[in-house]
Amino acid sequence: MHTRVGGQVPAGDRRAGQDSAGCAGARCGAGAPLGLCRPRLCAAMAEEKPLTVVTCTAPVNIAVIKYWGKRDEELILPINSSLSVTLHQDQLKTTTTAAISRDFKEDRLWLNGEEADVGHPRLQSCLREMRRLARKRRGGSAGAAAPLSLAYKVHVASVNNFPTAAGLASSAAGYACLVHTLARLYGVEGELSEVARQGSGSACRSMLGGFAQWLMGERPDGKDSIAQQVAPEMHWPELRVLILVVSAEKKPVGSTAGMQTSVDTSPLLKHRAEAVVPERMAQMIQFIRQRDFEGFGQLTMKDSNQFHATCLDTFPPIFYLNDVSRRIIALAHRFNAHHGKTKVAYTFDAGPNAVVFTLADTVDEFVEVVKGSFPPESNGDQFLKGLPAGPASLSDELLSTVVLEPVPGAIRYILLTKPGPGPQPLDDPNLHLLGADGLPRSSA
Repeated sequence: MHTRVGGQVPAGDRRAGQDSAGCAGARCGAGAPLGLCRPRLCAAMAEEKPLTVVTCTAPVNIAVIKYWGKRDEELILPINSSLSVTLHQDQLKTTTTAAISRDFKEDRLWLNGEEADVGHPRLQSCLREMRRLARKRRGGSAGAAAPLSLAYKVHVASVNNFPTAAGLASSAAGYACLVHTLARLYGVEGELSEVARQGSGSACRSMLGGFAQWLMGERPDGKDSIAQQVAPEMHWPELRVLILVVSAEKKPVGSTAGMQTSVDTSPLLKHRAEAVVPERMAQMIQFIRQRDFEGFGQLTMKDSNQFHATCLDTFPPIFYLNDVSRRIIALAHRFNAHHGKTKVAYTFDAGPNAVVFTLADTVDEFVEVVKGSFPPESNGDQFLKGLPAGPASLSDELLSTVVLEPVPGAIRYILLTKPGPGPQPLDDPNLHLLGADGLPRSSA
């Protein structure tokens, strides 16, 4: 929700500017909608030091057909298409507040409470593009003067409620949230996944809820490299997602550097992009639309394994999985063999944390299997976070064939979630991460 602090506007005036999404329209210093401001009135209001603030949230997504490798480093154009599941923001999200004011001297950025480099090239790409789109939109209105607010500097604060840079797609949620928030701040509408892509490739998929594909596109300018929704979040209501957090540490080789080395050195990656992924994309879309968990699960595991095979085929090789990751893979296969069908499916991004897809009727039993295989350390922390799971009794046969050689403390915790919607506005002004002075609130 857009909130003005400083020169106060009566609540009725703010409501009158709301758009169809229930978000009060962004306004110039005089309180007029952006693009319709009156310069003389803006100047008269300037002494009141208005601040225009927007706060939104955006989700993490987990790829089931992986993106790895770019054909254009600057525009972030991929060498293959990809497909992901958007996770629910009740469990995993980025929250971003953006504010503009005539009194801000420079653009500033805070990440998880710490000031960060606002000059980062990808961040600047997103800022430039959103301001360009805002100017273009204003210029399209007959007789409308370019609003002063487009020349104002912006302050941005962003927080994740999950470990940053630990293989949980934090950059995807972060850039999707930034772009969605700036769009509402500047009144920009339309196709925005292309802008989010310029911040972090997989961020374009976090602009959509449910199941989303990122089309690799063919144009050199990247205009056709965008995200499209395959199915909404309620399409498969029984689907559940378990994140097994092995490590919250920053990965030793970042995704950007890792994938460029793979593009330069891995013949397997080239074969994957050209010969394997196109067919897998079509298959995965079909499995999702048919809610075919057997097909979905097997293909998810195979694609994860091939992605990590390309990391090993990279020279020097890249190791994102660790011993615990490999134990989780073996556990999943033993569990499925015990049941005689695919009941759980793992996937790993560029990090050791496992993401396990399953259906609601399997959650309780598999959580017990994970607890038995990786007994939680008795440190008082909640081992299962997110959605609740009920108790389950494990048969002697399952215990003897599936739960082998327990490794205490190897998994820090399990986060249980499900598919969810795309970016959302936050209507409560108390949830803004920036205060009336445009600086992070102490609680942020």
